[in-house]
Amino acid sequence: MQLKQSLIRLIIAGLLALVIGLAIVQPPQGPFAPAPISTAMFVLPIVAFLIAWLIGWLIIRYEHLHAHLSHDPIDKGPQKYHTKPTPRIGGIAVVAGLLAAGGAMSFSEAIQTEHAYALLLLASAPAFLGGIIEDTTKKVGVLERLLLTMLSGAIGAWLLGAVLNRLDLPGFDHALAWLPFAIAFTAFAVGGVANAINIIDGYNGLAGGYSVIVLAAMAFVANSVGDALVFTASLALAGALLGFLVWNWPGGKIFLGDGGAYLTGFMLAELSVLLVTRNPGVSPWFPLLLLIYPVFETVYSIYRRRLKNNCSPGQPDNQHLHQCVHNQLIPSHNGTRLSNLKCNSKVAKYFWIPTAVLATTGATLWTSTALLVVCVLGFCVFYVVSYRWISGCKHLRNPRTVGRA
Repeated sequence: MQLKQSLIRLIIAGLLALVIGLAIVQPPQGPFAPAPISTAMFVLPIVAFLIAWLIGWLIIRYEHLHAHLSHDPIDKGPQKYHTKPTPRIGGIAVVAGLLAAGGAMSFSEAIQTEHAYALLLLASAPAFLGGIIEDTTKKVGVLERLLLTMLSGAIGAWLLGAVLNRLDLPGFDHALAWLPFAIAFTAFAVGGVANAINIIDGYNGLAGGYSVIVLAAMAFVANSVGDALVFTASLALAGALLGFLVWNWPGGKIFLGDGGAYLTGFMLAELSVLLVTRNPGVSPWFPLLLLIYPVFETVYSIYRRRLKNNCSPGQPDNQHLHQCVHNQLIPSHNGTRLSNLKCNSKVAKYFWIPTAVLATTGATLWTSTALLVVCVLGFCVFYVVSYRWISGCKHLRNPRTVGRA
Protein backbone atom coordinates (compact mmCIF):
# COMPACT_ATOMS: atom_id res chain seq x y z
CA MET A 1 0.00 0.00 0.00
CA GLN A 2 2.82 2.41 0.90
CA LEU A 3 4.56 1.59 -2.39
CA LYS A 4 1.39 2.37 -4.34
CA GLN A 5 0.91 5.66 -2.52
CA SER A 6 4.53 6.59 -3.18
CA LEU A 7 4.11 5.76 -6.88
CA ILE A 8 0.97 7.90 -7.12
CA ARG A 9 2.71 10.81 -5.38
CA LEU A 10 5.70 10.47 -7.72
CA ILE A 11 3.51 10.53 -10.83
CA ILE A 12 1.52 13.52 -9.56
CA ALA A 13 4.77 15.35 -8.78
CA GLY A 14 6.02 14.61 -12.29
CA LEU A 15 2.81 15.92 -13.81
CA LEU A 16 2.95 19.13 -11.78
CA ALA A 17 6.61 19.63 -12.67
CA LEU A 18 5.85 19.24 -16.37
CA VAL A 19 2.87 21.61 -16.25
CA ILE A 20 4.88 24.26 -14.39
CA GLY A 21 7.91 23.81 -16.63
CA LEU A 22 5.86 24.06 -19.80
CA ALA A 23 4.13 27.15 -18.47
CA ILE A 24 7.54 28.82 -18.15
CA VAL A 25 9.23 27.44 -21.26
CA GLN A 26 7.28 27.30 -24.50
CA PRO A 27 6.93 23.80 -26.07
CA PRO A 28 9.50 23.04 -28.78
CA GLN A 29 8.44 23.99 -32.28
CA GLY A 30 10.69 21.66 -34.32
CA PRO A 31 8.37 18.67 -34.92
CA PHE A 32 5.32 20.85 -34.37
CA ALA A 33 5.12 22.14 -37.93
CA PRO A 34 3.37 19.79 -40.41
CA ALA A 35 5.61 18.17 -43.01
CA PRO A 36 4.63 17.11 -46.55
CA ILE A 37 3.20 13.65 -47.14
CA SER A 38 5.31 11.21 -49.14
CA THR A 39 3.91 8.32 -51.17
CA ALA A 40 6.42 6.04 -49.41
CA MET A 41 4.41 6.46 -46.21
CA PHE A 42 1.69 4.20 -47.58
CA VAL A 43 4.10 1.28 -47.11
CA LEU A 44 4.25 1.83 -43.33
CA PRO A 45 0.87 0.26 -42.42
CA ILE A 46 1.88 -2.88 -44.33
CA VAL A 47 5.11 -3.12 -42.34
CA ALA A 48 3.23 -2.49 -39.08
CA PHE A 49 0.63 -5.13 -39.99
CA LEU A 50 3.19 -7.82 -40.81
CA ILE A 51 5.27 -7.28 -37.67
CA ALA A 52 2.22 -7.11 -35.38
CA TRP A 53 0.87 -10.29 -37.00
CA LEU A 54 4.23 -12.04 -36.50
CA ILE A 55 4.60 -10.99 -32.86
CA GLY A 56 1.01 -12.04 -32.20
CA TRP A 57 1.75 -15.45 -33.67
CA LEU A 58 4.87 -15.78 -31.52
CA ILE A 59 2.93 -14.86 -28.37
CA ILE A 60 0.34 -17.53 -29.13
CA ARG A 61 2.88 -20.12 -30.32
CA TYR A 62 4.95 -19.86 -27.14
CA GLU A 63 2.06 -19.20 -24.79
CA HIS A 64 3.20 -21.99 -22.49
CA LEU A 65 6.38 -20.06 -21.66
CA HIS A 66 4.66 -16.91 -20.42
CA ALA A 67 1.20 -18.13 -19.40
CA HIS A 68 1.98 -17.66 -15.70
CA LEU A 69 2.45 -13.94 -16.39
CA SER A 70 0.25 -13.14 -19.36
CA HIS A 71 -2.93 -15.18 -18.92
CA ASP A 72 -6.18 -13.39 -18.21
CA PRO A 73 -8.03 -15.63 -15.71
CA ILE A 74 -11.64 -16.71 -16.10
CA ASP A 75 -12.65 -17.13 -12.47
CA LYS A 76 -13.03 -13.59 -11.14
CA GLY A 77 -14.42 -10.18 -12.00
CA PRO A 78 -17.83 -9.09 -13.32
CA GLN A 79 -16.28 -8.26 -16.70
CA LYS A 80 -14.65 -11.66 -17.25
CA TYR A 81 -16.64 -13.42 -19.95
CA HIS A 82 -14.06 -15.57 -21.71
CA THR A 83 -14.14 -19.31 -21.11
CA LYS A 84 -10.42 -20.09 -21.48
CA PRO A 85 -7.32 -18.43 -19.97
CA THR A 86 -5.94 -16.22 -22.73
CA PRO A 87 -2.80 -14.07 -23.15
CA ARG A 88 -3.65 -10.41 -22.52
CA ILE A 89 -0.37 -8.97 -23.83
CA GLY A 90 -1.51 -8.13 -27.36
CA GLY A 91 -0.26 -4.61 -26.72
CA ILE A 92 3.27 -5.93 -27.29
CA ALA A 93 2.31 -6.85 -30.86
CA VAL A 94 0.87 -3.38 -31.42
CA VAL A 95 4.00 -1.69 -30.05
CA ALA A 96 6.18 -3.91 -32.23
CA GLY A 97 4.18 -2.86 -35.29
CA LEU A 98 4.54 0.82 -34.43
CA LEU A 99 8.29 0.47 -33.87
CA ALA A 100 8.70 -1.42 -37.14
CA ALA A 101 6.85 1.35 -38.97
CA GLY A 102 9.22 3.86 -37.39
CA GLY A 103 12.18 1.79 -38.51
CA ALA A 104 10.83 1.62 -42.05
CA MET A 105 10.34 5.38 -41.98
CA SER A 106 14.10 5.82 -41.55
CA PHE A 107 14.52 4.67 -45.16
CA SER A 108 12.37 7.55 -46.41
CA GLU A 109 13.38 11.16 -46.86
CA ALA A 110 10.85 12.50 -44.32
CA ILE A 111 13.41 13.17 -41.59
CA GLN A 112 11.25 15.73 -39.82
CA THR A 113 8.28 13.36 -39.68
CA GLU A 114 10.50 10.48 -38.53
CA HIS A 115 11.81 12.59 -35.66
CA ALA A 116 8.32 13.66 -34.58
CA TYR A 117 7.05 10.07 -34.85
CA ALA A 118 9.86 8.88 -32.58
CA LEU A 119 8.94 11.56 -30.02
CA LEU A 120 5.30 10.47 -30.21
CA LEU A 121 6.26 6.88 -29.41
CA LEU A 122 8.49 8.10 -26.61
CA ALA A 123 5.60 10.04 -25.10
CA SER A 124 3.42 6.92 -25.23
CA ALA A 125 5.85 4.92 -23.05
CA PRO A 126 4.32 5.67 -19.59
CA ALA A 127 0.81 4.82 -20.83
CA PHE A 128 1.93 1.54 -22.34
CA LEU A 129 4.22 0.51 -19.50
CA GLY A 130 1.56 1.14 -16.86
CA GLY A 131 -0.84 -1.09 -18.77
CA ILE A 132 1.57 -3.89 -19.66
CA ILE A 133 2.85 -4.11 -16.09
CA GLU A 134 -0.75 -4.49 -14.94
CA ASP A 135 -1.23 -7.21 -17.58
CA THR A 136 1.68 -9.22 -16.22
CA THR A 137 1.56 -8.47 -12.48
CA LYS A 138 -2.10 -7.49 -11.85
CA LYS A 139 -0.78 -4.93 -9.35
CA VAL A 140 -1.19 -1.56 -11.11
CA GLY A 141 -4.49 0.08 -10.17
CA VAL A 142 -6.81 2.15 -12.34
CA LEU A 143 -5.69 5.42 -10.74
CA GLU A 144 -2.02 4.70 -11.36
CA ARG A 145 -2.69 3.79 -14.99
CA LEU A 146 -4.79 6.92 -15.47
CA LEU A 147 -2.07 9.12 -13.98
CA LEU A 148 0.62 7.49 -16.10
CA THR A 149 -1.43 8.14 -19.23
CA MET A 150 -1.90 11.75 -18.18
CA LEU A 151 1.86 11.87 -17.74
CA SER A 152 2.18 10.66 -21.34
CA GLY A 153 -0.11 13.51 -22.40
CA ALA A 154 2.06 16.02 -20.54
CA ILE A 155 5.20 14.58 -22.15
CA GLY A 156 3.50 14.87 -25.54
CA ALA A 157 2.85 18.54 -24.78
CA TRP A 158 6.53 18.98 -23.91
CA LEU A 159 8.04 17.06 -26.83
CA LEU A 160 5.52 17.83 -29.58
CA GLY A 161 3.75 20.97 -28.46
CA ALA A 162 0.52 18.94 -28.36
CA VAL A 163 -1.52 21.33 -26.21
CA LEU A 164 -5.21 21.96 -26.87
CA ASN A 165 -5.70 25.68 -27.42
CA ARG A 166 -9.30 25.70 -28.64
CA LEU A 167 -12.58 23.81 -28.46
CA ASP A 168 -14.62 26.44 -30.32
CA LEU A 169 -16.50 27.14 -27.08
CA PRO A 170 -16.76 30.81 -26.06
CA GLY A 171 -15.37 31.33 -22.60
CA PHE A 172 -13.66 27.97 -22.43
CA ASP A 173 -11.32 28.91 -25.27
CA HIS A 174 -10.44 32.01 -23.26
CA ALA A 175 -9.43 29.74 -20.36
CA LEU A 176 -7.34 27.59 -22.71
CA ALA A 177 -5.35 30.68 -23.62
CA TRP A 178 -3.71 30.33 -20.18
CA LEU A 179 -1.00 27.79 -20.87
CA PRO A 180 -0.94 25.98 -17.47
CA PHE A 181 -4.68 25.33 -17.70
CA ALA A 182 -4.37 24.24 -21.35
CA ILE A 183 -1.61 21.74 -20.50
CA ALA A 184 -3.48 20.36 -17.48
CA PHE A 185 -6.70 20.05 -19.48
CA THR A 186 -4.88 18.35 -22.37
CA ALA A 187 -3.26 15.81 -20.03
CA PHE A 188 -6.62 15.12 -18.36
CA ALA A 189 -8.36 14.72 -21.73
CA VAL A 190 -5.66 12.35 -23.03
CA GLY A 191 -5.89 10.22 -19.89
CA GLY A 192 -9.67 10.20 -20.06
CA VAL A 193 -9.77 9.01 -23.67
CA ALA A 194 -7.21 6.27 -22.97
CA ASN A 195 -9.26 5.05 -20.01
CA ALA A 196 -12.40 5.16 -22.18
CA ILE A 197 -10.79 2.90 -24.79
CA ASN A 198 -9.90 0.47 -22.01
CA ILE A 199 -13.54 0.47 -20.88
CA ILE A 200 -14.89 -0.55 -24.28
CA ASP A 201 -12.27 -3.28 -24.66
CA GLY A 202 -14.79 -5.94 -23.70
CA TYR A 203 -15.26 -8.36 -26.60
CA ASN A 204 -13.24 -9.76 -29.47
CA GLY A 205 -12.53 -7.07 -32.03
CA LEU A 206 -14.51 -4.30 -30.35
CA ALA A 207 -11.82 -1.82 -29.27
CA GLY A 208 -9.40 -2.80 -32.03
CA GLY A 209 -11.95 -2.62 -34.85
CA TYR A 210 -13.43 0.62 -33.54
CA SER A 211 -9.96 2.20 -33.39
CA VAL A 212 -9.08 1.15 -36.94
CA ILE A 213 -12.22 2.87 -38.27
CA VAL A 214 -11.45 6.04 -36.30
CA LEU A 215 -7.85 6.04 -37.50
CA ALA A 216 -8.97 5.73 -41.12
CA ALA A 217 -11.04 8.91 -40.74
CA MET A 218 -8.13 10.70 -39.03
CA ALA A 219 -5.76 9.66 -41.79
CA PHE A 220 -8.21 10.92 -44.42
CA VAL A 221 -8.43 14.39 -42.86
CA ALA A 222 -4.68 14.48 -42.13
CA ASN A 223 -4.06 13.73 -45.80
CA SER A 224 -6.49 16.48 -46.77
CA VAL A 225 -4.59 19.08 -44.74
CA GLY A 226 -1.14 17.65 -45.54
CA ASP A 227 -0.20 16.66 -41.98
CA ALA A 228 2.38 13.90 -42.48
CA LEU A 229 2.86 13.06 -38.79
CA VAL A 230 -0.82 12.45 -38.02
CA PHE A 231 -1.28 10.70 -41.35
CA THR A 232 1.71 8.42 -40.84
CA ALA A 233 0.99 7.57 -37.21
CA SER A 234 -2.70 6.91 -37.96
CA LEU A 235 -1.86 4.47 -40.75
CA ALA A 236 0.90 2.79 -38.73
CA LEU A 237 -1.36 2.24 -35.71
CA ALA A 238 -4.20 1.03 -37.93
CA GLY A 239 -1.86 -1.47 -39.59
CA ALA A 240 -0.56 -2.70 -36.23
CA LEU A 241 -4.09 -3.11 -34.88
CA LEU A 242 -5.15 -5.05 -37.97
CA GLY A 243 -2.20 -7.39 -37.47
CA PHE A 244 -3.35 -7.91 -33.88
CA LEU A 245 -6.99 -8.36 -34.94
CA VAL A 246 -6.07 -11.35 -37.09
CA TRP A 247 -5.54 -13.25 -33.83
CA ASN A 248 -8.15 -11.46 -31.72
CA TRP A 249 -11.23 -11.51 -33.98
CA PRO A 250 -13.17 -13.69 -34.21
CA GLY A 251 -11.02 -16.38 -32.56
CA GLY A 252 -10.03 -14.55 -29.36
CA LYS A 253 -6.59 -16.19 -29.20
CA ILE A 254 -5.04 -13.06 -27.71
CA PHE A 255 -6.39 -9.96 -25.96
CA LEU A 256 -5.36 -6.34 -26.32
CA GLY A 257 -4.89 -6.05 -22.56
CA ASP A 258 -4.45 -2.87 -20.57
CA GLY A 259 -1.11 -2.20 -22.25
CA GLY A 260 -2.63 -2.30 -25.71
CA ALA A 261 -5.81 -0.45 -24.70
CA TYR A 262 -4.03 2.40 -22.94
CA LEU A 263 -1.48 2.68 -25.74
CA THR A 264 -4.21 2.79 -28.38
CA GLY A 265 -6.26 5.25 -26.36
CA PHE A 266 -3.27 7.51 -25.82
CA MET A 267 -2.41 7.48 -29.52
CA LEU A 268 -6.00 8.27 -30.54
CA ALA A 269 -6.16 11.16 -28.08
CA GLU A 270 -2.71 12.51 -28.90
CA LEU A 271 -3.28 12.36 -32.65
CA SER A 272 -6.57 14.20 -32.11
CA VAL A 273 -4.77 16.96 -30.20
CA LEU A 274 -2.04 17.20 -32.82
CA LEU A 275 -4.49 17.29 -35.71
CA VAL A 276 -6.46 20.15 -34.15
CA THR A 277 -3.48 22.12 -32.83
CA ARG A 278 -1.36 21.86 -35.96
CA ASN A 279 -4.20 22.55 -38.40
CA PRO A 280 -6.46 25.53 -37.62
CA GLY A 281 -8.90 24.50 -40.35
CA VAL A 282 -9.83 21.27 -38.53
CA SER A 283 -12.69 21.67 -36.07
CA PRO A 284 -11.92 20.31 -32.58
CA TRP A 285 -15.33 18.66 -32.70
CA PHE A 286 -14.17 16.39 -35.52
CA PRO A 287 -12.02 14.13 -33.31
CA LEU A 288 -14.61 14.47 -30.54
CA LEU A 289 -17.24 13.03 -32.88
CA LEU A 290 -14.90 10.15 -33.71
CA LEU A 291 -14.26 9.44 -30.02
CA ILE A 292 -17.71 10.22 -28.63
CA TYR A 293 -18.72 6.58 -28.21
CA PRO A 294 -16.04 5.57 -25.64
CA VAL A 295 -16.08 9.04 -24.06
CA PHE A 296 -19.84 9.05 -23.55
CA GLU A 297 -19.74 5.41 -22.47
CA THR A 298 -17.42 6.51 -19.67
CA VAL A 299 -19.54 9.52 -18.69
CA TYR A 300 -22.74 7.48 -18.70
CA SER A 301 -21.07 4.72 -16.68
CA ILE A 302 -20.07 7.24 -14.00
CA TYR A 303 -23.66 8.52 -13.92
CA ARG A 304 -25.06 5.00 -13.76
CA ARG A 305 -22.76 3.83 -10.99
CA ARG A 306 -22.74 6.93 -8.81
CA LEU A 307 -26.20 8.46 -9.20
CA LYS A 308 -28.29 5.48 -10.23
CA ASN A 309 -26.70 2.57 -8.39
CA ASN A 310 -25.08 4.58 -5.57
CA CYS A 311 -21.68 2.90 -5.85
CA SER A 312 -18.14 3.98 -6.68
CA PRO A 313 -17.58 5.17 -10.29
CA GLY A 314 -14.44 3.02 -10.33
CA GLN A 315 -16.29 -0.12 -9.31
CA PRO A 316 -16.37 -2.53 -12.32
CA ASP A 317 -19.70 -3.95 -13.40
CA ASN A 318 -21.26 -5.81 -16.32
CA GLN A 319 -23.71 -3.12 -17.41
CA HIS A 320 -21.82 -1.39 -20.20
CA LEU A 321 -23.62 -1.04 -23.51
CA HIS A 322 -21.51 -3.73 -25.18
CA GLN A 323 -22.39 -6.13 -22.37
CA CYS A 324 -26.09 -5.31 -22.69
CA VAL A 325 -25.86 -6.01 -26.43
CA HIS A 326 -24.17 -9.34 -25.74
CA ASN A 327 -26.66 -10.41 -23.09
CA GLN A 328 -29.86 -9.08 -24.67
CA LEU A 329 -29.58 -8.97 -28.45
CA ILE A 330 -27.42 -11.95 -29.38
CA PRO A 331 -29.28 -15.29 -29.36
CA SER A 332 -28.07 -17.74 -26.71
CA HIS A 333 -26.55 -21.11 -27.51
CA ASN A 334 -25.86 -24.28 -25.57
CA GLY A 335 -22.92 -22.93 -23.58
CA THR A 336 -20.06 -24.72 -25.40
CA ARG A 337 -16.83 -22.82 -26.00
CA LEU A 338 -17.44 -22.68 -29.76
CA SER A 339 -20.94 -21.27 -29.40
CA ASN A 340 -19.81 -18.79 -26.74
CA LEU A 341 -16.99 -17.66 -29.04
CA LYS A 342 -19.48 -17.03 -31.85
CA CYS A 343 -21.65 -14.96 -29.51
CA ASN A 344 -18.60 -13.04 -28.36
CA SER A 345 -17.38 -12.18 -31.84
CA LYS A 346 -20.80 -10.89 -32.94
CA VAL A 347 -20.82 -8.01 -30.45
CA ALA A 348 -18.22 -5.91 -32.29
CA LYS A 349 -20.36 -5.78 -35.44
CA TYR A 350 -23.08 -3.89 -33.57
CA PHE A 351 -20.56 -1.10 -32.90
CA TRP A 352 -18.50 -1.10 -36.09
CA ILE A 353 -21.44 0.04 -38.21
CA PRO A 354 -22.41 3.14 -36.17
CA THR A 355 -18.70 3.95 -35.77
CA ALA A 356 -18.29 3.83 -39.55
CA VAL A 357 -21.29 6.16 -39.90
CA LEU A 358 -19.78 8.62 -37.42
CA ALA A 359 -16.37 8.40 -39.10
CA THR A 360 -17.84 9.02 -42.56
CA THR A 361 -19.91 11.92 -41.26
CA GLY A 362 -16.91 13.43 -39.49
CA ALA A 363 -14.67 13.03 -42.53
CA THR A 364 -17.30 14.92 -44.54
CA LEU A 365 -17.97 17.73 -42.05
CA TRP A 366 -14.51 18.12 -40.48
CA THR A 367 -14.47 21.91 -40.97
CA SER A 368 -17.99 22.65 -39.70
CA THR A 369 -18.13 22.97 -35.93
CA ALA A 370 -21.88 23.69 -35.82
CA LEU A 371 -22.85 20.55 -37.73
CA LEU A 372 -20.36 18.42 -35.81
CA VAL A 373 -21.83 19.64 -32.50
CA VAL A 374 -25.27 18.58 -33.69
CA CYS A 375 -23.89 15.15 -34.61
CA VAL A 376 -22.18 14.74 -31.22
CA LEU A 377 -25.35 15.65 -29.34
CA GLY A 378 -27.37 13.41 -31.64
CA PHE A 379 -25.15 10.45 -30.84
CA CYS A 380 -25.49 11.07 -27.10
CA VAL A 381 -29.27 10.95 -27.44
CA PHE A 382 -29.01 7.84 -29.61
CA TYR A 383 -26.79 6.16 -27.02
CA VAL A 384 -29.15 6.84 -24.10
CA VAL A 385 -32.23 5.70 -26.03
CA SER A 386 -30.44 2.57 -27.29
CA TYR A 387 -29.08 1.72 -23.85
CA ARG A 388 -32.47 2.01 -22.18
CA TRP A 389 -34.19 0.01 -24.90
CA ILE A 390 -31.60 -2.77 -24.98
CA SER A 391 -31.29 -3.06 -21.20
CA GLY A 392 -35.07 -3.19 -20.96
CA CYS A 393 -35.52 -6.00 -23.49
CA LYS A 394 -36.43 -8.57 -20.85
CA HIS A 395 -38.17 -10.74 -23.36
CA LEU A 396 -34.82 -11.29 -25.07
CA ARG A 397 -32.90 -12.10 -21.90
CA ASN A 398 -31.61 -15.67 -21.76
CA PRO A 399 -29.57 -17.26 -18.97
CA ARG A 400 -26.42 -18.74 -20.42
CA THR A 401 -22.72 -19.16 -20.12
CA VAL A 402 -20.97 -16.45 -22.11
CA GLY A 403 -17.53 -15.73 -23.55
CA ARG A 404 -15.59 -12.48 -23.50
CA ALA A 405 -12.63 -10.89 -25.29
